[in-house]
Amino acid sequence: MSSQVTSQNPEYVAVFDTTLRDGEQAAGVCFSLEDKLEIARALEAMDVDVIEAGFPQASPSEARAVAAVARHVRDAEVCALARAVPADVDAAAEAVREAARPRVHVFVGCSALNLEHQLRRAVDDVVQSVRSAVARARARVAVVEFSPLDATRTGPAFLARVVRTAIGAGATVINLPDTVGCARPEQVSAMVAELYTRVPELAGVVLSFHGQDDLGLATANTLAAVAAGARQVELAVNGIGERAGNTAFEEVVMALDLHGPALGVRTGVDTRGIWPLSRLVEARSGILVPPNKAVVGPNAFRHASGIHQDGVLKHRQTYETLDPAAIGHPVGTEIVLGKLSGRTGFRSRVAALGIELCEGELEAAFCRFQRVADRGAVVEDEALRLICSGGGGAAEAWPGPGV
Repeated sequence: MSSQVTSQNPEYVAVFDTTLRDGEQAAGVCFSLEDKLEIARALEAMDVDVIEAGFPQASPSEARAVAAVARHVRDAEVCALARAVPADVDAAAEAVREAARPRVHVFVGCSALNLEHQLRRAVDDVVQSVRSAVARARARVAVVEFSPLDATRTGPAFLARVVRTAIGAGATVINLPDTVGCARPEQVSAMVAELYTRVPELAGVVLSFHGQDDLGLATANTLAAVAAGARQVELAVNGIGERAGNTAFEEVVMALDLHGPALGVRTGVDTRGIWPLSRLVEARSGILVPPNKAVVGPNAFRHASGIHQDGVLKHRQTYETLDPAAIGHPVGTEIVLGKLSGRTGFRSRVAALGIELCEGELEAAFCRFQRVADRGAVVEDEALRLICSGGGGAAEAWPGPGV
């Protein structure tokens, strides 16, 4: 749980999932109350630390959905988002009132671009709103998170000022968002390091990072933040979210699982739930997972090249960084037969189908297979059985999918 992030447990990285809030901001996504409950229960079962359930002030139905998640989730913290205005804070606190472990997440735009063009407010006015909103939230809940929106484009001095103000008003978590996904990993590292220097009070709270994936750097930026001292990461399943999406839950969790020992950190997430969770979010969001998506893409553990098939069949780690079983993959390593496949892959798939051939028959079947494979992307099992039965002509004429 996020309470594990303490000075006595400095290696623990809390996982804050925002699929139900920032993930739902992806164009075309609209989770029902039942969708939110189902996804929240799956996250809770995986020991995710914090579930950001939504933005209650957005609508009455959103407030009801957040309250329902708060009532049903008992192990994880349940968080509600609020702008730094009294009505938002009150709505968020009320929505999570029945949570076993409630959290309110207050944010305000802090970059010069935000202040000048969107908020049109003076610096001192923004600082006062931070102080007031965080204190108001802290009077209602024990855990208050504060995010200076567009932190990566905010001047270091002003960023330090609003962070210090938030901590002084009672914030227990400070989250640094790369709101438009423009930062590079070394910039994130420098921002975190400089903030720790400018604001010594950060030692008494949890520092978090929230990345967007506009340049495809969200995972790299998040890992850079962790290496620099962040101890909470904000993620969304399948990377769904505004524009190009949020930092992908599955990518960061598995990267920390793999590289945690080198970084001296760990999470508490049960990674075996990642694959089914990904499919659940895909179904409920309507956003299909791309075939080449890291960790959870349909092709993540499929091998079509003969060289790769030969290597992975001899020793899985030669061409797979992750063990598919570690994320709950129902099939595992898959050999996909096509024109780039070699004898090793062909022989393996034939054996998996229970087809017994002598060496000469196997070689003849492989030659027939190559003729068929030249005609399409994938040779399916039905065609492979025809090929191995000696029915090369029938297989070549077979109109089935993928051939």
